[in-house]
Amino acid sequence: MRADRLLSLLLLLQSQGRMTAWQLAEELEVSERTIYRDVIALSSAGIPIFSEGGPGGGIELVESYRTDLTGLRAEEVEALSMLNIPEPLVRLGVGPELKGALLKLAGAVSPRLQEKQQQARARIHLDSAWWFQGEDATPCLPGLQEAVWGDWRCRIAYRGDFRTRFEAAIEPYGLVAKASIWHLVFRLQERMRVLRVSQIEEVAILGERFRRAEDFDLAEFWRDWCERIENEQPRFEVTALVASGLAERLAWLLKENQPDLLNTPPGLERQGWKRMTLNFESFESARTRLLGFGGAIEVLEPLALRYSLADYAQQVAAVYGV
Repeated sequence: MRADRLLSLLLLLQSQGRMTAWQLAEELEVSERTIYRDVIALSSAGIPIFSEGGPGGGIELVESYRTDLTGLRAEEVEALSMLNIPEPLVRLGVGPELKGALLKLAGAVSPRLQEKQQQARARIHLDSAWWFQGEDATPCLPGLQEAVWGDWRCRIAYRGDFRTRFEAAIEPYGLVAKASIWHLVFRLQERMRVLRVSQIEEVAILGERFRRAEDFDLAEFWRDWCERIENEQPRFEVTALVASGLAERLAWLLKENQPDLLNTPPGLERQGWKRMTLNFESFESARTRLLGFGGAIEVLEPLALRYSLADYAQQVAAVYGV
């Protein structure tokens, strides 16, 4: 462990500059006498380290001394520099610790690689939140984190459909943040389940640990669960004629619905209009979204949707006196 401690001491001095023996002892969780012995060991190994007593004194490296102790390549430093602290981790309370770790790592690389870091930070920024995404209140997140971290069984109270309140004793396996929204993965009655953390109103640790399944992989479970949810999502299929200009943009505007381009029968050709199939979550969703495209889309099937759109258009026209 001494080699690890010497390396940590050297990294701290490179990233923080002059530090007192007391500060180093607090960071490394050893005594000040141990710190002074480590300083002597580093100096004997040829590291230009020195200590200065009295007010304002401390331990530091010669200013010109730098070493790339991390072994990171330039490309790896660039990739690491693109990381910022995501909002979900801030909510977990690890933001300051992660920021401190990144600062220490930044101070451990050579000046040439530090320049690479600054270039990456100036050019790349990651924002994991969706547009117009409101704050998802998660007051129970710290308690759930404690339960997950310690494999503690806990009792949760949560809101179901129609604001119905449920309570259950669960085995919390993990927490997953998807687009800044936290989800709890847990086992209940021998089945793995997922619940949005913002639905949970109370959490109480029961003081009893559970045995995790040894073959459980959180990332793999989440990937499979998301794929299953997407495949089970209900689809309402619509066949429509789409104006040429909109047809080119529709794959982006309705990207989650994956519109398919069909062969347009000769009798339906209309100055470049295309016959397409569009998928929506429901009849109401299709009507709401298609009304927003005005006369650039004409629904062919189903007829019920075609008639409903015409009815809504007539109601709007009547309101505005057209």
